[in-house]
Amino acid sequence: MAGEPQADCLFCKIVAGDVPATVVRETATTVAFRDIHPQAPTHVLVIPRVHYPDAASLAAAEPQVAADVLAEAGAVAAAEKADATGYRIVFNTGSGAGQTVFHAHAHLLGGRGLNWPPG
Repeated sequence: MAGEPQADCLFCKIVAGDVPATVVRETATTVAFRDIHPQAPTHVLVIPRVHYPDAASLAAAEPQVAADVLAEAGAVAAAEKADATGYRIVFNTGSGAGQTVFHAHAHLLGGRGLNWPPG
């Protein structure tokens, strides 16, 4: 069921505390933790505590939680000082876009120049 924890979801297991992660911030609706394969000096994932497969389905079902994810990404950027030089927030949707964990999540990237276009 949408919004409910999924037994086979890595990020649901992190939210539950069953899989360790380097958590940098938590709120009632989000968890932010360091990416295990960082692509920039600051690379933090911000996830909702509720399970939705991607950002679009999260936003459609629970727009306030989607807003919380974005707000927390900004808060993490400030805490990590990534806001001093700029940062990027990325939502990958679908395997063709590089999504490998099908639990909505934002990648916060910063701490180095981020060229455009990406990829």
